Amino acid sequence: MSETSTSKVDPVVTEIIRNGFIAATEEMKTNLMRTAYNMIIYEALDFTVGLFDRDGNTVSIGIGLPMFIRGMSDTIKAKIAHFGRERIEPGDVLLTNDAYITGSHLNHMTFSVPIFHEGELIGFSACMAHWQDIGGPLDGMTRDIFSEGLQMPIVKAWRAGVANDDILSVIRMNVRLPERAMGDLRAQVAAIKTGEKRFLELVAKYGRNAVLDAIAAIFDHSEAVARESVRQIPDGTYEAESFMDDDGVDAGKRVSMRVKVTVDGDRMSIDLTGISEQVKGFYNSGETAGRSAAQVAFKCLTSGLDLPINDGSFRNLEIVLPPGRVVSAQRPAPMRWWMTYPMTIVDTIFKALAPAVPTRVIAGHHADLVIAFVHGRQPRDGGLFLYLGGLIGGGWGAKLGEDGVSATIAINDGDTHNSPSEQAEVKYPVMIERYALREDSGGAGKHRGGLGTEQVVRALGDVMFNAQIERVDCRPWGLFGGLSGLGNEVALNRDGEDLRFPTGKVLAQFLREGDVYTLRSGGGGGCGSPLDRKLEDVENDVRQGYVSIAAAHQQYGVEIDAATGCADRARSEALRRDLRRKGLPKDQPFAREDFSTAGCPHCLWPRLDPRTGPLAQAVAAAGLNRWRCC
Repeated sequence: MSETSTSKVDPVVTEIIRNGFIAATEEMKTNLMRTAYNMIIYEALDFTVGLFDRDGNTVSIGIGLPMFIRGMSDTIKAKIAHFGRERIEPGDVLLTNDAYITGSHLNHMTFSVPIFHEGELIGFSACMAHWQDIGGPLDGMTRDIFSEGLQMPIVKAWRAGVANDDILSVIRMNVRLPERAMGDLRAQVAAIKTGEKRFLELVAKYGRNAVLDAIAAIFDHSEAVARESVRQIPDGTYEAESFMDDDGVDAGKRVSMRVKVTVDGDRMSIDLTGISEQVKGFYNSGETAGRSAAQVAFKCLTSGLDLPINDGSFRNLEIVLPPGRVVSAQRPAPMRWWMTYPMTIVDTIFKALAPAVPTRVIAGHHADLVIAFVHGRQPRDGGLFLYLGGLIGGGWGAKLGEDGVSATIAINDGDTHNSPSEQAEVKYPVMIERYALREDSGGAGKHRGGLGTEQVVRALGDVMFNAQIERVDCRPWGLFGGLSGLGNEVALNRDGEDLRFPTGKVLAQFLREGDVYTLRSGGGGGCGSPLDRKLEDVENDVRQGYVSIAAAHQQYGVEIDAATGCADRARSEALRRDLRRKGLPKDQPFAREDFSTAGCPHCLWPRLDPRTGPLAQAVAAAGLNRWRCC
């Protein structure tokens, strides 16, 4: 608990201030959405805003991307350490996108303003948002941070209220669409200025001491809630392991995610020492991301509905994370696709604790954003376009008493939205021909895993296509006898020929007008034996198109009459007895037991000579980037 005596704090005023901070961060979100220039901010909501105390501790962050739970706080603390409080002035706007501070990729530009009251620093307002472009390559695999775009150290974009034109000029020169980038910059600054204004209004209305004491009381309350929740978990050490497909460079070499959770009274320790060392490909992330993964899992397990999200919730959590792991990578490890691995770490923590708190955890989910990066020239005017397509949502794991949710964004991105098909078709040369639930993708179980989705997109012009999707081979696992869901998947149709891949890392592929790409997200793992699922639930699944008649027979032991859609009770009971006797159905946690491919894992048809091949000539003729892969 803090040194502030909570007995001196007016609980009514504290509750008003608590909700004032929540409202302030929600208003910051709204203002950013309404003024940003790029769809990834105003439609997909790939950003987070927050208010912080004078030391950089989180007071309230906008409900949004869970994996940003640490990023802004750690970044503000780094800015304080860099400048020192004595060199931070009213009107300063502090900026960085240092991947090893934020824990994420260079696209996350993080702005913050100090909040002063009567000359004294009392807090910070901050915003981290995804910029559509930050320079660097558009295609292929990166192998170090230097190839990934503009690196902005900790700087003052504004000094005492005056714009630092040198810094702004550097930004303009290093991005492909400067008018959009600078529009997002101004939107972020407006958002953090909103937070500063609302923080100071609370101080003006209730007094500085009352507000600061209320913050301390909010921290203490969140700590008490978390401690009481941990006390309900049996003491012990719990371990689990999962795997990622590969790092995009060493094809088929699975990447281990081993976690150890220790519960002792009202304290929890999450040890990530067993996580794989940093990898060659761009799936690394910084220490902040590793700590965020642990905190997201802890928050979900202990106080998921306690608001505002603040640092008091984590006082009884110890995180062990040595440097050099894939989620504590050291410079110059590439970080471009930072967000993928931490999601599976969250799931693996749930998996470890399943025996201890079976009612608080879910089976594995699809754990990937399932997006494609498409770029090219607009057919109407030849202008460059950058389209981050997908965010199609997938299946989440089932719980002991409930089916998993379907078509829902992965845990990294929380309430991130998919882009409306109509918006995408208006802005980019694409036609979205299909966006639907994926039959049989949810893991079978007494409670079925949520369903993934399928999106089919036709190119209306010549484009370059990149997919960096994981968990194609390593499927979302089930719990307590539930089966694994289907993994994620990428497919292309080029010149009428279907091309399917044993990997989701399909990079630097040229698509002509009329070619098609397909993204399929995985389902969630099931919970409990599928042979215990109610017959009427299986009937409904088949009727709704969630489960096929064949899967109902093979995985659930239910005989469905194709004409009536009804289960034959007697035949189903006999079939279930037979399946139990044979130890069926069997789980298949991996799509391929032995995946290997010669040469580049991303080019699974014959490679064409990049200098003389017809595909390379078509790329050049279309005015797109030169042919390249990893």
